Amino acid sequence: MIPLLLFVPVAAAVVAALVPARFRAAVGVVAVVASGSVVMALWPAVVDTGVVRTELAGWIPPLGIALQADGASVAMLALAHVVFLAAFVMGSAEPRLIGADSFWPLALFAMAAISGVFVAADLFTIYVLLELLTLAAVALVALGGARARAAALRYLFVAVTGSLFYLLAVALVYGQAGTLDLALAAGRLDDGPVTAAVLALALVGMGAKMALFPLHSWLPVAHPAAPAAVSALLSALVIKASLFVVWRMFAAIGPETALGPVLANTAAAAGAAGILWGGFMALRRDRLKTVIAYSTVAQVGYLVLMLPLMLDGGAHGNDAGAAGWSGGVVLAVAHGLAKAAMFLAAGTLVVAYGSDRLGGLRGALARMPLAAATIGIAGVGLAGLPPTLGFVGKWQLLESSLAVGAWWWVAVLLAGGLLTFAYVAKMLRAMFAPPGDDPPPPNGVPRRTLSIVPFVLAAASVVIGVFPGPLVAIIEGTAP
Repeated sequence: MIPLLLFVPVAAAVVAALVPARFRAAVGVVAVVASGSVVMALWPAVVDTGVVRTELAGWIPPLGIALQADGASVAMLALAHVVFLAAFVMGSAEPRLIGADSFWPLALFAMAAISGVFVAADLFTIYVLLELLTLAAVALVALGGARARAAALRYLFVAVTGSLFYLLAVALVYGQAGTLDLALAAGRLDDGPVTAAVLALALVGMGAKMALFPLHSWLPVAHPAAPAAVSALLSALVIKASLFVVWRMFAAIGPETALGPVLANTAAAAGAAGILWGGFMALRRDRLKTVIAYSTVAQVGYLVLMLPLMLDGGAHGNDAGAAGWSGGVVLAVAHGLAKAAMFLAAGTLVVAYGSDRLGGLRGALARMPLAAATIGIAGVGLAGLPPTLGFVGKWQLLESSLAVGAWWWVAVLLAGGLLTFAYVAKMLRAMFAPPGDDPPPPNGVPRRTLSIVPFVLAAASVVIGVFPGPLVAIIEGTAP
């Protein structure tokens, strides 16, 4: 059933492009539900067997194309389908959140590409899917109108440049190993400059796509310019596809070269700088979506801290590597839920107030309490405070850091949490007003669906944080 994760959204995208505009939202929702049922079927299969794998048309690697799902794949697929469903429901309720009707086929193509990256087992298939995702994501950003076109073009240049770096890494792997299947290639690569170059090129290429500091300059421009539903997809999912590729390559190829831990620590150092820089810049911004965008730059830094913990923990021969891997994946799921909730809530506030300037949101806490509560709960999750899922992920990273003696990552995690708390408090403070001095939104309070959907996403992060056992178990049980 794994190929259905790609074929169902692609078929739905074609249908959505051909049917009248009034039917496109229904096509999108049906496609997400149908594809999501495949993910629900995969979950118990992965619990039972560890890894579910299939070869398209029966051709096995190195000649064929293999698709496989493990715990990390299923967790990220579940996140993707929940976020797409929320974005589609919001888009069907309020057209201003999607920009134009062409959102539907483009978003479905993006869903197919993201799902494919999470299950692809060979490097060239990943490249093709990333290019499909880039084209769809750039077009989605451009739906923000005339002011978004320059941001979309900037995003395109950065993403294509990142793809060239990654494609060069793929060529080196094929020249050295004679295969593009990641598992087979890892067994054939030796400890030499070519293997180190593969990891370095992939890190730079994917780092540009996922806005890893200092390759992040496109993100604070593109995300605020896009429609709110698009911003939610970009922050919660699109950057996760490139991040997932980095995880996979370092897990498979990193142990094959002595420079693997060096490159992993370099990536983590860049991530630590991004945590501090993104948090500092978020504190200085006065627009809601821009603050959330810089928060994404900071949060990406957390998601690469797992690279040295994963490799160093495995070298110590203990459970620290598994904890680092699980903590990173759990934190990615928590980040996806929180960021989707934040951007969708921000879009709801923009619909009501006509702008996302913090100075113009006075009284929103009283007039639109669910939207304000969504930002607050999501912010608590991003800061890694209990009982949210973000706390579970950061706790595992802290455990892994202490187990391998890398106490400096603990300091970074704590400092980043304080910065997150500060800029979330800034956003909430702008929505307060003295009693009796809370003017109604200029455009009126929008329908409750626009506040309920993002609130459900934020609340889901709390519920899963209270009961994280199944999620942590399936990820740790299939750790590399």
